[in-house]
Amino acid sequence: MPASFTLRTVQVVNVRWFNATAWYGMELARLLNKAGHPTLTLGLEGTASFARAQAMGLEPIGLPLNTCHPLQTLQLARSIKKLVHDFRPDIVNCHRGEAFWLWGLLKNSAQGYALVRTRGDQRLPRNNVTNRWLHQHTAEAVISTNSVMARHFVNKLHVPAAQVHTILGGVDTAFFRFSEERRQAVRAAYGYGADDQVVGLLGRFDRVKGQKELIRVVARLRQQGNPHLRLLLIGFTTATTQAEVENWINEAGIADITRITGKVDDVVGHLCALDVGVIASLWSETIARAALEIMACARPLISTSVGVMPDLLPAEALCPPADEDALARLLQRALDDASFRDRLVRSSAETMRELDSSHFLAKTLAVYDTALSLRKSKGAFVRHA
Repeated sequence: MPASFTLRTVQVVNVRWFNATAWYGMELARLLNKAGHPTLTLGLEGTASFARAQAMGLEPIGLPLNTCHPLQTLQLARSIKKLVHDFRPDIVNCHRGEAFWLWGLLKNSAQGYALVRTRGDQRLPRNNVTNRWLHQHTAEAVISTNSVMARHFVNKLHVPAAQVHTILGGVDTAFFRFSEERRQAVRAAYGYGADDQVVGLLGRFDRVKGQKELIRVVARLRQQGNPHLRLLLIGFTTATTQAEVENWINEAGIADITRITGKVDDVVGHLCALDVGVIASLWSETIARAALEIMACARPLISTSVGVMPDLLPAEALCPPADEDALARLLQRALDDASFRDRLVRSSAETMRELDSSHFLAKTLAVYDTALSLRKSKGAFVRHA
């Protein structure tokens, strides 16, 4: 249930790229501020994620949160203590591991706050003395963005189960929703006909996202007799350039049926234009923003079984990562079997009832309440007025 009083929170989003971890922390900051819980967003000045936070109107504060230099660390500690003194946060939520230890060391000497660690990274934390101490004793709560990570904290790092919480995130389902009008407008813009079967992948151009594997699978299915198959890649250059992706497409011989969108204004319309959405990621997807957006737009979604995807989709919609044979079979089934597609849409609709923005905020506030109660029980927390 939501917090019964106003909370003051700090979201530490020291991520260089605007990836899913950055989005998770910034979207949470936006929701908290909108709900009347004063929230500061801290980040790394001069980075892509910092610029995105500015564009979202979060007015981020830049600090050298990832520094390893002793003198800079000392200055960072002074800056944190001043920020805490001036803002008086109830909750500090660290979305990355860098500087997490410093927030832990300072919380008792800096007017006190409950410390939360949100883990949206694909890498499981190492089971060592430092990590066990930080997560068992320094943090009042650990938030995992998928069940695999949550089990790791409990079973390997021996964090008390009551202090580990799984929150998958959430999207604005009033914004991300199916529109037949927008579907038809986008399909017309790309020249898609009523019989065309449009397969789409939403994601930045990066090897982790599996664009290369999906391109090869689509080429295979076309050769096997799918004349109406079309591929729409909703993405743009990041770690992988568009030129590299175009080379993959040309090598596969499907340039005539493939479109690359680049950055688009109407993301919702492009998602609605799909007949089948695909998450082809080779790893990662610990926070599957693209998946949630596709599901909210009521499009059938199939995926590799990485990260959080088994928490979101039924087993019949999943295949092993980097297994092109399995992905080809799964995609062919989605193209051929209307009842399968209908089941996927119904399953997603059921899942999304608990994964909209309001649930994301409410679940997080409930964890914050629990963290505050634990901090108070230690006799070290004084509730700010």
